[in-house]
Amino acid sequence: MRCHLPLCRKITLRAPLAGRRFFGRRLEVAVPLDGMTAGGHKSCLVLGGGGHAKVVIDALRAAGLAERIGVVDDDPRLAGGVVGTVPVVGGDEFLKIAAAEGFDRFIAGVGGLRDNEARQRVFRKGLEAGLTPLTIVHPSAVVSPEARLGVGTFLAAGVIVNACAEIGDNAVINTAAVVEHDCRVGDHASVGPVATVLGGAVIAERAYVGASAVVLPAVTIGVGACVGAGAVVLRDVAAQARVAGVPARDLAAR
Repeated sequence: MRCHLPLCRKITLRAPLAGRRFFGRRLEVAVPLDGMTAGGHKSCLVLGGGGHAKVVIDALRAAGLAERIGVVDDDPRLAGGVVGTVPVVGGDEFLKIAAAEGFDRFIAGVGGLRDNEARQRVFRKGLEAGLTPLTIVHPSAVVSPEARLGVGTFLAAGVIVNACAEIGDNAVINTAAVVEHDCRVGDHASVGPVATVLGGAVIAERAYVGASAVVLPAVTIGVGACVGAGAVVLRDVAAQARVAGVPARDLAAR
């Protein structure tokens, strides 16, 4: 896909491959500096109607990525209502008729909840419904031309992703977070607001890094692990572990 607008930056998106767990084939696209993917998309479903969905909707609008937006959520309290000003079009059953209703793209609206399995489940529902995951980069985010972004990934306002960083599918890099050079952020992982992931660190699949946390260079946060808000992580964190504090310590050991 080529962008014919005068100002654009090239980032790399990765096409999903069946059965893989981490970094797949790359697909290069050009993204205009105002955040709108060349050609645009007419419609998008946001899967999940909580607070994070409101942030995603703001970014969708700011980037000009969808003329029509709907929210899908099974919470009966949201039935027939709105998330912000966007209508809740139905629960999961709506996904069966989404294409017929003119929706062809989706983005997960479930944020980091210290357990990103919920975000993974929502993403799979969108894929199983035959919808295409939409990658959203807020216009104020700064993304290196050498970075690679997965499909369905969300980069919020003020995010910085530096050279040779790789962000997996359906990941969240939240408001004003920094992912430094040569980092890897796995599928369905979340990096919280104002968090900093320093050079060469790895945030594995479904891991969660809390707000304002700092992950030092070359440190690995294991699959499904959780780093508490404000923590400073000096050494590797095991899969499924929960750490917090300065320096970060395993909560199970306290």
